[in-house]
Amino acid sequence: MKTIKGRVWKYGDDVNTDVIFPGKYTYTVSDPKEMPQYALEDLDARFAKEVKPGDIIVAGKNWGNGSSREQAVTCLKEAGVGAIVARSFARIYGRNCINSALPALTCSEAVDAIQDGEVIEIDMQAGQIQCAAGTFHFPPLPANVLAIVEAGGLIEYTRQQLAAKKQNEA
Repeated sequence: MKTIKGRVWKYGDDVNTDVIFPGKYTYTVSDPKEMPQYALEDLDARFAKEVKPGDIIVAGKNWGNGSSREQAVTCLKEAGVGAIVARSFARIYGRNCINSALPALTCSEAVDAIQDGEVIEIDMQAGQIQCAAGTFHFPPLPANVLAIVEAGGLIEYTRQQLAAKKQNEA
């Protein structure tokens, strides 16, 4: 995953996990494939119907604050969201993004410049976001985090590491 290109869905500050994946579904919807239909339903009714694989969420500060429910990441990942670019992320939400292989990138300048609905391109290795207003730089993900994302998430990364260790010991 070197580049991600997609249409932008732009949102504001303090979008919490209950808005991303409504709490009323937390214990009734357990199949990850069913979760996208409820994503952002109270914030943007169009999102679940119109999101396409590779689309990118651009948001303000403190994206994903609130409860630590994993469904708030899973529903976006299963909907095909390629990355989230925000001013800042709630700590646990950011960690859940890594665990689920959903790049969570911080770049305030890009958030200011990017317009809702435009197509942008993110170069993960160069740490660049290209949009109509220009090129913006973000701190590239550390090698270990990028390895987790490229493996498809923490569970798959761990499986691969254990398999490699077992093979080396044989």
